Amino acid sequence: MERSNVFGVVLAGGIGTRMGNVEKPKQFMEIGGKPIIVHTIEKFAVNSEFEKILVLSPKQWIKHTQDLIKKNIPNYDNIVVIEGGASRNETIMNAIAYIEKEGLLDDETIIVTHDSVRPFVTHRILEENIRYAKEFGACDTVIPATDTIVESTDHKLITNIPDRSVMYQGQTPQSFKAKRLRELYESLTPSEKTILTDACKILVIKGDSVHLVEGEVSNIKITYPYDLKVAESLLGGM
Repeated sequence: MERSNVFGVVLAGGIGTRMGNVEKPKQFMEIGGKPIIVHTIEKFAVNSEFEKILVLSPKQWIKHTQDLIKKNIPNYDNIVVIEGGASRNETIMNAIAYIEKEGLLDDETIIVTHDSVRPFVTHRILEENIRYAKEFGACDTVIPATDTIVESTDHKLITNIPDRSVMYQGQTPQSFKAKRLRELYESLTPSEKTILTDACKILVIKGDSVHLVEGEVSNIKITYPYDLKVAESLLGGM
C-alpha cells in the first residue's frame, strides 16, 4: 500500500492552568465517561489519510497517555506518543523532527496540528485541512466573529474597534507543509518568536499565505470548568 505523507499532530503539551486547581492536565479530564484527549484522537484515528498520528505530551504524562490510547482505541498501531516542547511551536517542531527521524519527511509532507482539548472536530474539517494544506501549503480553521472585537493596547481604554465583518476567531486544526513551516520558524529572530501565538503567525510574519478553512461553532476548546458542561451537553446531543 502506498504511504500517505499526511500526519496528525495532536497537541497535548499544556497543563491547563485556567481550568483551576486540578490534579491533572485538562486533556485527561473526562466527558461522556472518557478523557477529552481520547475523544480527540478518535476523530483522527478513523481517518485513513493519516500515515501516523503523533500525540505530543508533557514528559511526565507520556506513559499515562499511552495507556489511555491502548485502553480506549482499537488498532492504535499508527498512534505514537512523544514529548512536547516548551511552547506550542517547539512542540510542533518536535513532531516534525520525529517525522524526519523516521525518514518520512519530504517537501510534500503535511502536518495537521490540532488542540487535544478540541474533541468535536469534524471529519469535514479534517478533510478540508488536508486538501487545502496540499493545495495551498498552509491553512487555518476559523469561524466568523459573532461578537464585536474591541482592542485596548493599555488594557484600560478602547484604542480600536475593527470591522467585525473581516474578523474571524481562530480554531484548530492548523495544517502545513511541514518542511516549509520549519524553515520559516528557524528563520525567525528571537524577538519574533516571543510574539507568536500560534503556528500560522509564523507564516503571516514571513509573508506566506494561509488559506481559511470554515470551522464549526461546536468545535470548542475546553479551557474553563464551564466548557466541561458545554462539552457534556454537546455529547448528549450527538
